[in-house]
Amino acid sequence: MSYKRILTIQDISCVGQCSLTVALPVLSACGHETCVLPTALLSTHTGGFGKPAIVPLSGALPEIVEHWKKNGITFDVILTGYLGSISAIHMAVQLMETMLSPGGICIVDPAMADHGRLYAGFDWDYVREMQTLCGRADLILPNLTEAALLAGLPCRDRTDEAYARELLEALPNDRVILTGVGEEDTGLLLRDSGEVRRYAHPRLPGSFSGTGDLFAAAFTGAVAAEKGLYESAKIAADFTCRCIECTIAQPAHWYGVKFEPVLPELMRMLDIS
Repeated sequence: MSYKRILTIQDISCVGQCSLTVALPVLSACGHETCVLPTALLSTHTGGFGKPAIVPLSGALPEIVEHWKKNGITFDVILTGYLGSISAIHMAVQLMETMLSPGGICIVDPAMADHGRLYAGFDWDYVREMQTLCGRADLILPNLTEAALLAGLPCRDRTDEAYARELLEALPNDRVILTGVGEEDTGLLLRDSGEVRRYAHPRLPGSFSGTGDLFAAAFTGAVAAEKGLYESAKIAADFTCRCIECTIAQPAHWYGVKFEPVLPELMRMLDIS
């Protein structure tokens, strides 16, 4: 199996099973060396714990990156998640342009919006900078709201496949995975250089923080393991669903998804012994 060095750039939510606390173990379980560039430190995620303590780390990023450059460090894959500031977006662009190994790939999860609105603290300047970052990526992973914002279209309260295909047509990227597609069921649309394929699964009850981070990490790990794009998307979707199923019956675990018990299944999906 291919062994890659992956850099993931996103925040650390100390409690809540999202962002780097998801990406690091999932990518490692996929069999890859996983490096991190944290953009901010949060006591918890923002989905139900009240206002978290936040320590911005954007001021430290240039010194970290300069140290990497002095040591000739490069990365086979760069995955970005929740960045949180325009300066962090600029740093992600710089890393993609200067520290990617020959033949490396960049995957952007433009984590900035959901359910028809931007996350708290973001504005249209942030959206414009995210459009620039997505333009540098080999593949992007937006949900329906993020896709509409990136395409410069009004957000609609729709999840049907026809609407999702409209968004795909409006996005300039050659390779896009659009998540949250479907009404009776749910799933994704993958556009790969003009060809569009769908993968769907039953809609599960409840809403959990961190599922997008799980999908992005599992997908990236599968792609780095040289699975095809559609196969990687299928693996990531199946893994995410199994994690949700593992969580649904436990109301006390409302704040995140119990993914850890499902990691062995992900490894089996990737044929990791």
